[in-house]
Amino acid sequence: MSARAESMSTTASDLLSLMKPRLSSLVLITTAGGMWLAPGHLATGGALVTLLATAGTVGAANALNCYWERHSDRFMARTQNRPLPSGRMEPAVALWFGISLAAVSLPALALGANMLTAALGLLALLSYVLAYTPLKARTSVAMLVGAVPGALPPLMGWTAVTDRLDAGGFSLFAILFLWQMPHFIAIALFRKEEYAAAGLKSVPLERGDESSRAQIVLYLVALVPMTLLPFQLHIAGTWYLAAAVALGLSFLGLGAWGFFRRLGKPWARQAFFFSLVYLTGLFAALSLDRVPRG
Repeated sequence: MSARAESMSTTASDLLSLMKPRLSSLVLITTAGGMWLAPGHLATGGALVTLLATAGTVGAANALNCYWERHSDRFMARTQNRPLPSGRMEPAVALWFGISLAAVSLPALALGANMLTAALGLLALLSYVLAYTPLKARTSVAMLVGAVPGALPPLMGWTAVTDRLDAGGFSLFAILFLWQMPHFIAIALFRKEEYAAAGLKSVPLERGDESSRAQIVLYLVALVPMTLLPFQLHIAGTWYLAAAVALGLSFLGLGAWGFFRRLGKPWARQAFFFSLVYLTGLFAALSLDRVPRG
């Protein structure tokens, strides 16, 4: 491979990494889940455009987040090798890449789906970049703010099909919103020193480990009954209900075990990884036991 080709390949790889592909893949899964569960039908072309445009919108938000946090990213092991903190890319490149990606993706959402879905995409982008990102260095409340754009993708998938806001779409939003709380508090617990070094606020740094463990349990207590709503709203059937109860009680049990035993980083890491298993299992059950609707 020539030096020029290798340089182009590295640049393309770095631009892709700004979009945080693993996070974007989760967004695609939850957006597709919302589309699959919604009553009605979206043409294949519209569905593909919606998924790609949603991924592009989220990728734009992530790229702009990388631009904003390029200095603090140097102090965290999981972010210090990103293109900006490592010095492989000029900040202006990331800035204009994010802006350009948003400029293409948001109109594509309107064309592939509808204006409501595009408006939700714009809300996700602005709340992530202009609210959540700057708040992270000021207060742990940023986590709640950041959970809003994180929970919008399944609602966007739902509105892409229905073109309306209703109880079914909001139930998916609420599930993902509440799920993010124990997920991110667990990360902040086992990466507490990195957050402190980067100057980022978190629940463990502001409230302490005991309060963090208690909040994980409280959010799980709220999450478990919320996951029953898709059954009550006739979105999913009894197999989903059984899976939601089993997964929810397992997650709650893990959280309670950590709280009552006052466990530390190894438990927090376990809780983080189980949260991923939990969400995957929950959405798999939702998709497999979907109640057919018109």
